[in-house]
Amino acid sequence: MAVKNKHIAVVCDYRLIEERVGGMDHFFWRFQKACEAQHIKIDWFFPNTATHGAYHQFRIIPALKHLSLEQNFLNYIEANNVQYSYIITHFVELCTPFFKSLKRLQNSKVIAVDHNPRPLHGYPLKKRIKKRLKGWLFSRYIDQFVGVSDYTVNEILKDFGNHIRNKSLVIYNGIAIENIIVNENRKKTFPKCLVASHLRPSKGVQDLIEAVYQLPESVKYHIKIDVYGEGPYEEILKNKVNSLSLNKIFSFKGSVANLNEIYCLYDYMLQPTHMECFSLSILESLAANVPVITTPVGGNTEVVKQGRNGFIFETKNIKALAQLLEKMVKGDMYINGNTRTLIKEKFSIDTMVVNHLKLLEL
Repeated sequence: MAVKNKHIAVVCDYRLIEERVGGMDHFFWRFQKACEAQHIKIDWFFPNTATHGAYHQFRIIPALKHLSLEQNFLNYIEANNVQYSYIITHFVELCTPFFKSLKRLQNSKVIAVDHNPRPLHGYPLKKRIKKRLKGWLFSRYIDQFVGVSDYTVNEILKDFGNHIRNKSLVIYNGIAIENIIVNENRKKTFPKCLVASHLRPSKGVQDLIEAVYQLPESVKYHIKIDVYGEGPYEEILKNKVNSLSLNKIFSFKGSVANLNEIYCLYDYMLQPTHMECFSLSILESLAANVPVITTPVGGNTEVVKQGRNGFIFETKNIKALAQLLEKMVKGDMYINGNTRTLIKEKFSIDTMVVNHLKLLEL
């Protein structure tokens, strides 16, 4: 791989939080290590700095408090007269004047990675028109568009125009599968389930609460659901559980740093989300041999195969979810196979790193 002795910048609108180490943190750590092995120098531009994990080995240039990440990066390259071989963006809005400014200041290849989900029914007409216009104006300043799922690439083309198809590709997000403990003995009836999610309305946990409430009394109290995560909707969800007298079923566990060791304690993962891009928690659950019940949004159906490693129900269809849960509790619907195999073969973090390194051959 002829990528040695390059100097790259990674511009990532992703806040580094020691208490919230996720799949992207592990990717950044392994990508840094892989680049070091290839003698590739990286400057990392984040909103903040950190030293936990492998971040203490990074060269991080954090954004100044009064500046956006993008403006901070532009100021840095102007002030320091630095030229990069490649500039890679993560979680940065695509097709904006920022990319035109980059090309004015740099001769770099610019690679934009899109991790962002879209609304369930798409953007309003005014926003769709605005995005298409931005695509015509600014897509020329991006050399490679990368989506983290087929869904994401299709949405990029829908947003900015089919003229960028020949410079758009999929690189699936991956996980550190070797760190995930496997459930070797899932229960067929009376399952214990988890939710692992940021707690906001778009994650649909309120639908799950309503679905459980609709279960027959003979079934309802034979399911246990632990909710991992925090967010602005947390108190509303807790109040909903209280008002429906479901406290014996739902337990809110907050955020934890060792979910990779916890998935194996459960029989199913429940993810009733309304919008998604490509869920790392789904990958992690399946890698723990824990099937997933979720909706067909984003890239979910690219991983969860109906009846093979999980079950899909219509987004926001509380009645359908309740019926599915009832069958699951009774053991009328059950996943027999090992759900880890697909993740190991297709969605490992090492594969993700290799594919990102290939981008540096452009």
